Amino acid sequence: MEIQPYLYFNGRCEEAIAFYCSALGAQELLKLRAKDAPPDPARPVPPEHADKILHATLVIGTTHVLMSDGDYRGGNVVHAGFSLSVTADDRASGEKYFNALSEGGQVTMPFQQTFWTSGFGTLIDRFGVPWMVNVRREGPAA
Repeated sequence: MEIQPYLYFNGRCEEAIAFYCSALGAQELLKLRAKDAPPDPARPVPPEHADKILHATLVIGTTHVLMSDGDYRGGNVVHAGFSLSVTADDRASGEKYFNALSEGGQVTMPFQQTFWTSGFGTLIDRFGVPWMVNVRREGPAA
């Protein structure tokens, strides 16, 4: 079994894909637009939504992250009750990921040494997605 996060970006999915590719080195595996779906007379796609992302799959490290524009209505998306967590191999990588993800977002705990690791921090990215960045512990925190 594999559990995969599925995120809705309310019309900003294309921007989110580019951001995560840049910030985390994500790779785009699949991107389907609304116009790619078979016609459904009961639910026709409005022409202005034809290029919206119906479904996309990114690979970040070894994790598949699924995403969509959702219902495209725009507005403020609130992602609550979870955080995506990145585990970096070393402090320099962790700080790099943290800084990249926090660009345009809000730092909720600065990246710093903790009792369990040499680097940990939390943030909410520019799309409202909460993240934790943690450095893999290799012995006592330095």
